[in-house]
Amino acid sequence: MHNHSYDAKRPLGRRVRKALLVLSAGTALLSLGVLPAEAFTIFGYKFFESDEPEQQVLDPVRYSVTLDVAGGDDDLKEKLEGASQLVADKDDPVSGDLGVAIKARDDRDRLLAVLYENARYGAVVDVTVNGVDLAELPPNPAFNRSQPVPVHVRVDPGAQFSLGRVTFAGDASRFAPEAFGLGAGADAGSLAIIKAGELVVNELKKEGRPLAKLTGRDVIADHKTNTVDVTISAEGGPIAPIGETRVTGTETVDEDFVRTYSLLNNGRPYSPEALTKASERLRKLGVFSSVTIREAQALDDDGRIPVDIKVSEGKHRYFGVGAQYSTIDGFGVQGYWGHRNLFGRAESLRIEGAVSRLGETTDVQKLDYSAGILFSKPGFILPTITLNASLKAKMEAPESYEAKTVTAAAGLTYEINDIDKVTGGGEISYAKTEDAFGVNDYLTFSIPVEFERDARDDKLNPTSGYRAIVNAKPSYEALEGNIFSSFEASGSGYYGFGDDNGVVLAGKVSAGTIVGGGDLENIPVNRRFYAGGGGSVRGYSYQQISPRNAKGEATGGRSYLQTSLEARVNVTETIGVVPFIDAATVSDEAFPDFSDVRAGAGIGLRYATPFGPIRLDVAVPLQPYEGGSRYGIYAGIGQAF
Repeated sequence: MHNHSYDAKRPLGRRVRKALLVLSAGTALLSLGVLPAEAFTIFGYKFFESDEPEQQVLDPVRYSVTLDVAGGDDDLKEKLEGASQLVADKDDPVSGDLGVAIKARDDRDRLLAVLYENARYGAVVDVTVNGVDLAELPPNPAFNRSQPVPVHVRVDPGAQFSLGRVTFAGDASRFAPEAFGLGAGADAGSLAIIKAGELVVNELKKEGRPLAKLTGRDVIADHKTNTVDVTISAEGGPIAPIGETRVTGTETVDEDFVRTYSLLNNGRPYSPEALTKASERLRKLGVFSSVTIREAQALDDDGRIPVDIKVSEGKHRYFGVGAQYSTIDGFGVQGYWGHRNLFGRAESLRIEGAVSRLGETTDVQKLDYSAGILFSKPGFILPTITLNASLKAKMEAPESYEAKTVTAAAGLTYEINDIDKVTGGGEISYAKTEDAFGVNDYLTFSIPVEFERDARDDKLNPTSGYRAIVNAKPSYEALEGNIFSSFEASGSGYYGFGDDNGVVLAGKVSAGTIVGGGDLENIPVNRRFYAGGGGSVRGYSYQQISPRNAKGEATGGRSYLQTSLEARVNVTETIGVVPFIDAATVSDEAFPDFSDVRAGAGIGLRYATPFGPIRLDVAVPLQPYEGGSRYGIYAGIGQAF
């Protein structure tokens, strides 16, 4: 809701009356020194593809393949065709006549594995090559190459088996098979049985037993009853704490820092979860291209389990550029340079700058500028504390005001646990503004404090969980001697249902108020509340929703309440549609009076990528302002909230 930070979700135009053309040179793609020098594909197009020719096949032999599946189970046939390398590579030659036979034998094993995964333990797979059964082929077959060698695969899946008697033995005997998906009559597929064994071992390791292992997994199929009897045996081993933590692979990153920051302290109770969390912590530093953490195969002399951390450092220096264009906002460019390991303990430094609205105006004073220097030091004093410092300068001119600001800030973030963290620090901001109250200067000293709980299952595309943020910012404006404080809170929740969470309901509510400071004009314009835009109420222009004076000029407000609701529906594995509605009210009183509630509604498109969904939203305001926007188009990476 604040307007004091650049809104990356800002609509591509404040008075959108024309179709927008967006040309984006994404910084993620142009971050030189970040991406590996190898080909990658986006939207079907390959980038940085090697010009080297593909390796030629020696003595090429072509073949044709026929896959027949008895029983009429189309779903099973689709799975078998998807697993068959004969089918997948049918247009590619193999090396020599023996290559055809080897590929056919491998395919038979692969198809049997798929059948067992689907509990078809009585399945029969017959493969003939050039009319001869695989078992009868000579060691060095010779085929007629005047035409593709015919390969015929016939599959009789047989009946689908279910689980019969399930027994857990050894240290697993105290566990109930039903809790691991192996109840009588349940899925008897091989994957379900294998997974249950892995879960049993993991459950024993959760008890602090690092040497837990599976000692037996017996599966007996009864073809008369079409059932499978399963026996799973496991050995827990002794309970042992973490011992010596050994670090390998570091080059410029301090080895002791890696050991300390992992939180795998000598004497700490062992658990698989602790190792997983340590790996995630180290990856988030951004200095490693890979992190592998494993426990040793034996206890040390003190009865502790040594842990090995193997890392591979990535490129620490990087830079990137980006650009965008719209027929309304004109042309904009951004650039940044950064270092991820400034002093050898994952300290990061980033220098960035941007200019926008080029072409919209020829007056350089009306362009939007920003520049900043950001520094971060993880593991400051304690492994769970991060020091952040920044110096930022902006010159911006949205519809409601013009402002030139310089802000210096420093603070500490303390990780209370995996989902909770608290941040506190100090901030000094100078602002020269021109708005509905005229030209004013502000010099503000603030002490921001924030608590965040993030229990989402995925930061870019959550399907379950929630996120809550509460912050306070006591402030003193020195030029007029005003004391005021802002308080904000927001919460978002996610509920997925259907196959693979094919539908996700997402909702968000946020509110804020400013207490003290006297008249509204005494509050710096970049601290007042506005709404509207891609990160707020879509359909309205950026910061368009605001209380207004008698002249119709936006003044910003002292309080706001905002809510959003989305239904994220997957149409395919990569394409999704998202109908949504947003609403907000902004008031010049300390509490919202709901005298002016504005809502926007629309629909969005999502395209799934490995780095998060690409988002494109189109929205219309349900109560448009006179002369205001009639629709908005918003693009970005990640969900709207």
